[in-house]
Amino acid sequence: MVSDTCSDNQSRGMAYSPAWNMFLIFAGSLIAVAALKGIAVHQHLVPGGVFGLALLIHYAGVGISAGILFMLLNIPLAILGYLNISKRFILYSIWAMAVSTIAYEVMDLNFGIENPIYASIACGGIMGFGMGVVLRTLGSNGGMDIAAIILNRKYNIGIGKTYFVFNLLLFCASAAVINHDLVIGSILTVFVASVTIDYVLSMFSNRKMVMIISQEAQCIVDDIMTHLKQGATMLQGQGCYSRTPRPVIMTITNNVQLRRLEEIVFTKDPQAIFIVENTFAVLGSGFTKRKLY
Repeated sequence: MVSDTCSDNQSRGMAYSPAWNMFLIFAGSLIAVAALKGIAVHQHLVPGGVFGLALLIHYAGVGISAGILFMLLNIPLAILGYLNISKRFILYSIWAMAVSTIAYEVMDLNFGIENPIYASIACGGIMGFGMGVVLRTLGSNGGMDIAAIILNRKYNIGIGKTYFVFNLLLFCASAAVINHDLVIGSILTVFVASVTIDYVLSMFSNRKMVMIISQEAQCIVDDIMTHLKQGATMLQGQGCYSRTPRPVIMTITNNVQLRRLEEIVFTKDPQAIFIVENTFAVLGSGFTKRKLY
């Protein structure tokens, strides 16, 4: 039993090794840049964030590549991040910036999507997937990721609010450089990317929290631990109408085990109450480890 636990800890620890983090950052950055170079540039979209700002400056006629501008804009942010977040976080983020800049400079892609709406959706989906992969590491994509974390730590400003305000100002400025149809397409791109990022971040750690109210609670818990090999917590509740004590089981499971858990519960007690709640993430022993920057 001890060896199984040690093995499980080692496999979970691999997700935090430098090599694995650098590989994910490399892969995610390439995917995101492919969307930018293969779709956004050809459609003159502004995909939000610091790279969006770099592209907007490039569209305005400045004779510097958007990839180089992206790196230049990130230098002060990287310094602030080094001073206010952590050395490890910034080193991983610098790796992401370097990969993105070099990939942008050497890639020559055109996905050939002509319809503006299709292009916005495809760009947002591909870019969001790549950015989500990077955000699953101990680093970031650089740019507004760094600024948002600093503002959150120092002034308790929500990370989402920082992105929203920055992109709002960016799109207002975009209206003076690109036509309004492209501004709307850019907003659609950022929206699709945000949804995709959330999906990527939750798809590997999404769990179901199940609450079970039953008079056969102990039998159900025994079966959960025996047949599903997962833990549970027994809570003490009380029926508000009857005023009688009612044991409540709380357990965390996944989509695969959910139906088996349901079968166990209603086989033991057809009168049980079975409540399923989606969770964004579960951190702790036996689940995802807490990510420290």
